[in-house]
Amino acid sequence: MSRHPTVKWAQRSDVVFITIDLPDAQDVKLKLEPEGKFFFSATSGVDKIPYEVDIDLRDKVDVAESKASVGKRNICYLVKKAENKWWSRLLKQEGKPPVFLKVDWDKWVDEDEEDQDSKLAPDMDYGDFDFSKLNMGGGEGFGAAECEDDDDSDTEEENVEEVPPSKEDASSAGAQPEVKKD
Repeated sequence: MSRHPTVKWAQRSDVVFITIDLPDAQDVKLKLEPEGKFFFSATSGVDKIPYEVDIDLRDKVDVAESKASVGKRNICYLVKKAENKWWSRLLKQEGKPPVFLKVDWDKWVDEDEEDQDSKLAPDMDYGDFDFSKLNMGGGEGFGAAECEDDDDSDTEEENVEEVPPSKEDASSAGAQPEVKKD
């Protein structure tokens, strides 16, 4: 029997974003039909545990304009809707959605906010305001770190053990040594 990976979704009037969280997926099979039938299967891990998703999307889709991307941590599918309209739900079936299906709040935009641009308009008039006096830090390469790594994983930080300052360092700086609580 196969398991269900976590499936996150978000939408715009013209597309649906489907993200399947399955690290190290192998033997990935994706199938999308014009009626809205979505099928995914893959194996993961050393034991090659099978995972599967078989759902009926709310409405018809444009298979030719839809795109998939298989990454190391997840599988992303950009599903083009056949009609540019908001869906009231992802699935055809009424009632409570399956437990493995979740809203992708990182990509979610409300219907009434879709046309609003979240960034400042390039033609906005700021008068003689000098942004350099705000002392916001950054300096050279400001903003570059935002796009460097789109990985939400905290594994690197979790594996780093902080070393408390030695007593000599703490006393010379006039600071109290940190007490580590577990």
